[in-house]
Amino acid sequence: MRVLILGGTGLTGPFVVRGLVRLGHEVTIFHRGGHEAGLPDGVTHIHGDIARPPAGLRHLSADVVVHMWAMNELDTRAFLDCFRGAAGRVVAISSGDVYRAYGRLKRLESGPPGPIPLTEDEPLRESRCPYRGIVNAPLERMDEYDKVLVEQTLRSQADVPVTILRFPAVYGPNDNHRFGPWLQQMTPDRAVLRIQEDFGGWRWTHGFSEDVAEAVGLAVTNGRAAGRTYNVGEPHAPTWIERLEEWGRLAGWDGRIVPVPAGELPEDRRMPNDFSHHLAVDTSRIRTELGYAEVVPREEGIVRTIAWERGAAAGRP
Repeated sequence: MRVLILGGTGLTGPFVVRGLVRLGHEVTIFHRGGHEAGLPDGVTHIHGDIARPPAGLRHLSADVVVHMWAMNELDTRAFLDCFRGAAGRVVAISSGDVYRAYGRLKRLESGPPGPIPLTEDEPLRESRCPYRGIVNAPLERMDEYDKVLVEQTLRSQADVPVTILRFPAVYGPNDNHRFGPWLQQMTPDRAVLRIQEDFGGWRWTHGFSEDVAEAVGLAVTNGRAAGRTYNVGEPHAPTWIERLEEWGRLAGWDGRIVPVPAGELPEDRRMPNDFSHHLAVDTSRIRTELGYAEVVPREEGIVRTIAWERGAAAGRP
């Protein structure tokens, strides 16, 4: 199978590429060339602007095109214009932030909490560009970002069959230090880590980078995925207190996580979200239909991430 990946050098992409190469597929990646991510020999690299793929990519006649970096409606329309009639299938990476629960969590929309876990059929967010105006956002072009518009644009056409994967909060070595601030507080001389109580009870589905990449590989290689949308992530989302207790134990920290009212925390550590709206998703569809299962034991993934965070904190590569 000929697979073209747009992106592919970030947190999950290299694992997707390596997995497909191991299975004997012919892989080409189109990216900006900032880093090559240590990919296997035989992978073809083409450099350019992912937001504006050149028409020449059409001539690759890929069986499957994986778009890992569609950020907004304009990106997605440019992508479709390029590959309409030149790709057998498309696998597009979306996010759990498309759900209405996210809009209510961020207080961009109002309404009562819905049931959890969230299935793929739950209502989507009606507000747009949820990260607009955020300072120091972890991704570029956040003012324009909206995966709801990406999904709607992809689903509004019938020329190319599309699979949509809604990613969880992805962690692992080389992530954006998702757990770094918490681990920095888990020191031998600190017996108590205080956490905002409503946040402490909040549930948000996570996934280790290699496990999430496995889901992409299955969507690429299984024709049954055409036309389907899948949540990706761990089978059960613990509360944040439970999650941090697990990470603390694996980090060798003997302290306690103590929930406190927001008013008892320094102002810069208070979180204004409405944490009655959980982002715990149901991942049973991809497990049942595509046979998805984690490929890295849970504790191993956490331990590897902790080791990377500690190396980064110490200035080691």
